[in-house]
Formats: sequence, structure tokens, C-alpha cells
Amino acid sequence: MVSLGNEWDELLAPEFKKPYYQSLREKLKEEYRKYTVYPPMSDIFSALRETSYSDVKAVILGQDPYHGPGQAHGLSFSVRKGVKVPPSLQNIFRELHDDTDFIPPGHGCLTEWAEDGVLLLNATLTVRAGRANSHASLGWTLFTDHVIELLNARKEPMVFLLWGSFAKAKAQYITNASHLVLTAAHPSPFSADSGFFGCRHFSKTNMFLEQFGRGINWQLSLE
Repeated sequence: MVSLGNEWDELLAPEFKKPYYQSLREKLKEEYRKYTVYPPMSDIFSALRETSYSDVKAVILGQDPYHGPGQAHGLSFSVRKGVKVPPSLQNIFRELHDDTDFIPPGHGCLTEWAEDGVLLLNATLTVRAGRANSHASLGWTLFTDHVIELLNARKEPMVFLLWGSFAKAKAQYITNASHLVLTAAHPSPFSADSGFFGCRHFSKTNMFLEQFGRGINWQLSLE
């Protein structure tokens, strides 16, 4: 049994019992046995564990985990301290700096955001080493689409930040007019100049949330 230690346990209990998830679980056992898979098994559900349902203020949706050694730890776009900051995250920091008074830290660990209400969710929660999107067909998207649907059903407003065509496609599950959906190009070096830089999503997120007495401290500890 998956234990997340917060509200997600009760909300997702029916999902964990469904046939597709049981099949996914068996496929994952085989993948972790035969191959190098990221993140470590204990970190698969880090995003949900770090940010409980009613604490979510914003969702940053990624496609799948980093597939290089030591990078993925269960939070979209984040790497642990001591790991080189990946190019997409460098571009996120650049936009944050241009948009707010953000000072880029000497690391790429976004756990503080998760603790402050930013659900850093990948649509696919695992990946085989060196093979981007290799677990996309295992069944994860059914699971994470349901997570998005649960969030959409929540009355308290939140912001969904959807970057790139893959994330934008998830907008179909966000039908609640209480929430704000922000879309832009992906922060990858291949597309950031096509609409990510200058999107000002971070200040827009706080402008929206502050109407409801909420906000996000985007600044990370510098070390």
C-alpha cells in the first residue's frame, strides 16, 4: 500500500485499487528489477507527499522525471542540492528573476516550493534511465489525470501553470472557473524563446492568489 501521510491517502485510495493501477504496479516491479529507473522507488510520490490536497496553491506540471543519474527525486523540474541545475530549470530561474525580485540560488532543489503549496507534479512519475518518456504508456497518465480532476473539483482557487504542448493538453481537465490556468511555451532551451521568457507567470500567480489571502514565496534558500 502507498502511504502519503496526508489527505491524498483517502482521496486516492479508490484509484490505487483499480485494475489499471494494479497492472502499473506490476510493470513497475519488473522495470525496477531489470533496469535503472528514476526516481528511486521511495521518491515516486514525493510531489503528493510534500503537498497535501488542501494545501495546493499552484500546480506546475511536468511531463516525466529527469532521466540522468542522480537528478530526479519526485518533484517536477527539481533536482537535489549538489546536482547541476538542468537547462530548463535555469530558464525557470531566469524568468523568475526577470519577473520578480528572485535571486537564483546555488542549487536546483524546489522542495521549499512544494512545502509552500506548489504541487510539482509530473504526468508520468517514473522513467527508465537515459530514455525520456519511456514510461508514458505504463498507465501513469490515468493516475495523474485523476489527480488533476480532484484538484479541479476543489472549491478553493488555485493556479495551474501549463508549459509546453504536453502540459497544455491537460487543460481539458480544468473546467472549474474558480481556478486560473496559465499557459506558455516549455522552459526548455529549444522553446523558451518562443513564449516562456516574458510570460510573467510567477507574478501573475501571486496576483491571483492574493485576492484570496494566499500567495507563494518563490525565493529559495540560497544555499
